[in-house]
Amino acid sequence: MPIRLNDQMPVFQRLEAENIFVMREQRASTQDIRELHIAILNIMPNKIDTELQLLRLLSNTPLQVRITFVRLDSHRYKHTSEEYLNRFYKPFSEVREERFDGMIITGAPVENLPFEQVDYWEELREIMGWADTHVTSVMYICWAAQAGFYYHYGIQKHALPEKLSGIYRHTTLYRNEALTRGFNDRFYAPHSRYTEVRREDVQAVPELTILAEADDAGVYLVHDKKNHRVFVCGHPEYSRMTLDAEYQRDVNKGIDPNMPIHYYRNDDPEIGPVFQWKAHAYLLFSNWLNYEVYQVTPYRLDAIGTGQTTEVD
Repeated sequence: MPIRLNDQMPVFQRLEAENIFVMREQRASTQDIRELHIAILNIMPNKIDTELQLLRLLSNTPLQVRITFVRLDSHRYKHTSEEYLNRFYKPFSEVREERFDGMIITGAPVENLPFEQVDYWEELREIMGWADTHVTSVMYICWAAQAGFYYHYGIQKHALPEKLSGIYRHTTLYRNEALTRGFNDRFYAPHSRYTEVRREDVQAVPELTILAEADDAGVYLVHDKKNHRVFVCGHPEYSRMTLDAEYQRDVNKGIDPNMPIHYYRNDDPEIGPVFQWKAHAYLLFSNWLNYEVYQVTPYRLDAIGTGQTTEVD
């Protein structure tokens, strides 16, 4: 999939070096094609790392995708300069009148706070409600999944006894669902969190279907088919070294964290990790783009939220 991206972004050269098809604005403007418009609300502290992770995964289908990075109006970002945000991100206030085929809302390191104590909670609530009428399908990742569960269905998150960190083996519960098409019966995915949503709470909501879970990490992939919402309770977007960076950060802070399980070769950080979730991550994002976005979004962007079909006029 060619990713249409501002070629001044630092990630552009990195993606090109990885042979990922990124398209400059000049070339994209000459193509007569209905590209998919995807908004990414990136609330992770390290913006560039998260940009790279998500753009890699969005690059693996033949569809052309135009990316709009969105920032919160109500939050002051501590780890990213205003110059960078102003150059490459649009405030939500500038996109609220637009419509998008798909949207990704990332996790955030605020899970130990009650939702109402997060400084941007009210704006995030507004965005999640806005997405119901302005976006065809929304993918919520990790803490954003917990926030989405709480906002849309009243499902509470619960503190874990200790941080859940590592690579966990999951079971595919519905192999014939579009989102899990091509999944193995067992697959691996990263988790990194202090809280969880409980299986019984998710099952109590008729609109929700648990598509995959792990014995030791719990609910992983949940689908609201009617409203085209996808909830990913882990971090399939993580690159090879992301958990290592988090672990080393916590070690340096003196937190004495548990080592991420099933991550390092021979449980030795000096040897490095085994990258065993990459194929699943690409497939999950490709399935989402194809079946949850491309196959159901209206041909005209201004028809999103009006109930019109995907048929071309």
